[in-house]
Amino acid sequence: MTTSIKHTRLPGWAKVLIAVVVLIVVLLAALRLLVFKGFDDMFGTEEHDRSGPTLLRSIQDMSRYEAASGNFQVVVDLEKDAKYLPDAIRGTRTLYVGAGTVDAYVDLGKVGDDDVKVNKDRTSATINLPHARLGTPALDTEHSYAVSKQRGLLDRLGDLFSDNPNGEQAVQRLAVKHIGDAAEDSRLTDRAEANTTDMLEGLLKSLGFKEVKVTYGG
Repeated sequence: MTTSIKHTRLPGWAKVLIAVVVLIVVLLAALRLLVFKGFDDMFGTEEHDRSGPTLLRSIQDMSRYEAASGNFQVVVDLEKDAKYLPDAIRGTRTLYVGAGTVDAYVDLGKVGDDDVKVNKDRTSATINLPHARLGTPALDTEHSYAVSKQRGLLDRLGDLFSDNPNGEQAVQRLAVKHIGDAAEDSRLTDRAEANTTDMLEGLLKSLGFKEVKVTYGG
């Protein structure tokens, strides 16, 4: 005995009705998200941090006394031209505002036994220190920005195939260089030596010394 099972096909109007109902449900859900969570939450992106663990590579003992820090700002105007092509075809010009800091320090690790002299009563001390030096300029990328960028047609096409389009490494390097030059021309090291002197005088006088003399160089 053979049993046959018949599959009932939905009429066309029923399929259309189901599709309309599904579409209405989707639209209502989207409208609810838009009203209660906003447009950004509805179509926004999610951020997932899949970084690996941070590894400690080395530990170094620091003997520098960071005595002063200078804040600098420079406007970099960098233009690159092609020899035989007009700027509209090949060439770039970037106007960039760079902000950064330079620290001045005294290396106390270079002070030897002969550089510290104390009298018998321990009331007078003379300390000879190396001159203050400037640290490496550090660019503050959060407060540095490009004011304008002009690029020729070929440069724009090159950006399409570049891993780092509109890269700002060149102007950032120039900004760091100019900030370092400005620090060299400033009196930042003089301020660092004055602050170091004040620190040592206050420290030694709190320990009972009445006379403290701090010299540099020599």
